[in-house]
Amino acid sequence: MNFDFSLKKNLLAFSAGVDSSALFFMLLEKGIPFDIALVNYGTRENSDTEEEHAKELSEKYKLTCHTIKAAKFTTHFEKNAREFRYSFFEKLIKEHNYDTLITAHQLNDQLEWLLMRLAKGAGTSELIGLEELSQREGYRLIRPLLEYSKDELLHYLQINNYPYFVDESNSDERYERNRFRKQFSDSLIDKYKDGIKRSFEYLKKDKKSLEKEFEVLYTEKEFRVIKLHSLTAKVKASDLALKKLGYLLSAQQRKEIENQNSLVIGGKWAIELQNNLLYIAPYIAIDMTKKFKELCRTKKIPKKIRPYIFQENINIL
Repeated sequence: MNFDFSLKKNLLAFSAGVDSSALFFMLLEKGIPFDIALVNYGTRENSDTEEEHAKELSEKYKLTCHTIKAAKFTTHFEKNAREFRYSFFEKLIKEHNYDTLITAHQLNDQLEWLLMRLAKGAGTSELIGLEELSQREGYRLIRPLLEYSKDELLHYLQINNYPYFVDESNSDERYERNRFRKQFSDSLIDKYKDGIKRSFEYLKKDKKSLEKEFEVLYTEKEFRVIKLHSLTAKVKASDLALKKLGYLLSAQQRKEIENQNSLVIGGKWAIELQNNLLYIAPYIAIDMTKKFKELCRTKKIPKKIRPYIFQENINIL
């Protein structure tokens, strides 16, 4: 793990499963300070036991343990669970002034993402969805295990006799990610792990090269201004910005962005191109003062973007 955590206040997303348990003990071994946060979805037999295990570990190693019980999600479990989880993490980050959120995504997760996006139609930037370092609103998201396979992490736990739980829901093929895991990614990692690791290294270098075509000029809350060095980068810049905001574009939506300079995606996101500046903000409809609208007009702020700037009192004018 080649990351400097020493001067940071770190929060580990913990589940008591193989990945986060391995990361927990790796951080301890390296003397990295951190606290943990666990979401109890109450969907499995071991859910409460895992929560108690997290609390016991924290007490043993003198860490702070934050836990929460999630609501029962009757539809779109993966999406709703992820939104609930990150909302909880970000609430903790604001309340306790954490600098980083550390997650235990690993090589198998990275391959699952690539295969799922490949099946739906995606370019290089979209295929590499998991990054080691990502700047989020008010914190850095760090994924230090992306070069480790699931088996390597399991081996590490076993040889050190460290405790962990196996999440039986990971084999439930009602969830798309589990289907890709069981039918494709795990067997590919087993047979071609070293080659897959090298491929991700090359793809990440390619992605960095491609992203030189634009730069983020301004970010506040969910508002972004991106300078395009090439107008052909409009779709790529939009896709990456929205991904960091938690929204994944479909192939059809990417076509709409390519063909239009002012549009609303999914009824939620306003995207407007003005000269070489790309504006992205939540799409809302509210009344604004005449003074504010006139100021936006003189400053050439696109119309669909203005309501969010007004509502959030964002000072870019």
